[in-house]
Amino acid sequence: MVRFNLCFLLILGFLLSTSESVRFDLESGQTKCIAEDIKSNSMTVGKYSVVNPDEAHPMPDTHKVTVRVTSAYGNNYHYAELVGSGQFAFTAPEAGDYMACFWGPDHNPKVTMTVDFDWRTGVAAKDWSNVAKKGQVDVMELELKKLYDAAISIQEEMYYLREREDEMQELNRTTNSRMGWFSILSLFVCLSVAGLQLWHLKTFFEKKKLI
Repeated sequence: MVRFNLCFLLILGFLLSTSESVRFDLESGQTKCIAEDIKSNSMTVGKYSVVNPDEAHPMPDTHKVTVRVTSAYGNNYHYAELVGSGQFAFTAPEAGDYMACFWGPDHNPKVTMTVDFDWRTGVAAKDWSNVAKKGQVDVMELELKKLYDAAISIQEEMYYLREREDEMQELNRTTNSRMGWFSILSLFVCLSVAGLQLWHLKTFFEKKKLI
């Protein structure tokens, strides 16, 4: 039973972390952007490389890309110009959508490049083989380290979801309050208009000596 719970926590931890590996085509003169929602204080690493169209020959100069990684607030965390491959790593200081944009320089005739991009955040961003090698820990200690980080990731995710729930509740309370005041104002306007209509009709009939 204990072993089942440990495995369950490990699976949850890895599910809560993000690992995105994609391959896409990029035409020269075009831009391709990939977004990733990252929590604050989460580590993130990324690796990218342009696929050589002919492995029997060196990579042609036309197969170079410019890469920029920015946050939702416009802060720049990685920039590389006209490269065939690269990588980045940083700890996100702020939560939100981070954007990795790839731009292919214009060529005539047009060139289509294939790019491999691997982007990992949270627990998935940690290279456990290096941790085991540098720390000289055995398999059990390594699994405990993984379990500990998975539990921390779950806890952070729970705090994050709780904050979002509080924000949604506050938004619902504000919306309900505004709708209540709007309903009262609409009722007041309708009654005022009805009163003015009655007064106008009464004045009109009195002038015509109909009443």
